[in-house]
Amino acid sequence: MMMRSLLLAFSATALLAGCASTGSVTPPTNALSQYALRVEPGLDRIALAVHEDGLSPNQIAALRDLAVRYADTGTGRIQVQGPAGEDPAASRQTWAIRSALEAAGVPGQNIEVAAYDAPNPRAPVLAGFETVRAVIPNCAAERRDMGGRFSNAPSLGLGCAINANMAAQIADPRDIVGARVMTPADSGRAAVVFDNYRKGQPTAAPQETLVQGAIAQAVE
Repeated sequence: MMMRSLLLAFSATALLAGCASTGSVTPPTNALSQYALRVEPGLDRIALAVHEDGLSPNQIAALRDLAVRYADTGTGRIQVQGPAGEDPAASRQTWAIRSALEAAGVPGQNIEVAAYDAPNPRAPVLAGFETVRAVIPNCAAERRDMGGRFSNAPSLGLGCAINANMAAQIADPRDIVGARVMTPADSGRAAVVFDNYRKGQPTAAPQETLVQGAIAQAVE
């Protein structure tokens, strides 16, 4: 009888404690909210020595490579910085670099020419631009706790490997910052289709007829 009374009292206490509990449940966290993709600034810049006879073939090739990298990953403008001073060769080299970048396909409005405080007037001319790169977390250094727990809280390190792989595979880290500007739609074909529709003509493009043996004849 005594044991039965104790069991009933314990059950009642546990039931009341469960009813009185008002603690909030932690919502589950997914990998993307645990480790957010982010970028960090970088700088892609080259130094070009000043020559009396202008740019060398190696310098022109380096500027072409710089223009390609700018089109792929650059942000803002390319800045050409010549050494401050009155050296005519350095001034010619600075503007020759601007012209070479334009010849390599960089729009003129995206090139900025400025001067910098150099140790001497014949210091190299600098040309470069700002970049962004994806931050890849070091998952090996993250704490891990895969022990048992009684909540919906995420485990330590959840999502690190997933986001590290995503950051490493993103071709253009600028896509992490924001969406790219969409090019205008080409409405020429749509106009042709609507015009044919109004005239009651077929709107589909004419299909090529496959001639027997045409493929074999095309490849010799």
